Amino acid sequence: MNLKLMIPFCRTPEEGKKVLETMREAGLARGERGLEVYVMAEIPSTILLAERFAEIFDGFSIGSNDLTQLTLGVDRDSTTVASLFDERNEAVAWSCARLIAAAHEAHRKVGICGQAPSDYSDFAAFLAARGIDSLSLNADALVRTTLRVLAVETELAKDRAVRSTTG
Repeated sequence: MNLKLMIPFCRTPEEGKKVLETMREAGLARGERGLEVYVMAEIPSTILLAERFAEIFDGFSIGSNDLTQLTLGVDRDSTTVASLFDERNEAVAWSCARLIAAAHEAHRKVGICGQAPSDYSDFAAFLAARGIDSLSLNADALVRTTLRVLAVETELAKDRAVRSTTG
């Protein structure tokens, strides 16, 4: 089966288990015929309990727009607080870095499907430096962001090579 499902707005590991059980009852069982099920990381609880979610799901996909709104408590469409909406905010960046580390510790993959990597190549570089597995990009940002990520990954490879020869 060439299919990966993403479960949105999963608030608790228990809710994740219920979703997987409902899927199984409908004939879609995680792990059968290669079916992988990812959870969207767009709610702070998914980040805070990443290790527990990693026991249930095959991977994560960061939804940067919702994660930013829910982490900062701002509505990006509100004229009153929209100026505070910034995916590069320290709390959001920390959340992304923590998720990547926790997921990789559990041998799970992490991607991002939000707008942030397309809008901010520095944010894409930040994620690449932390080892994110995939970035979803808008067509108009593809070349610029890919070059920035390639530069980061080249520098990381050089650093690893130096450490391996001096270590």
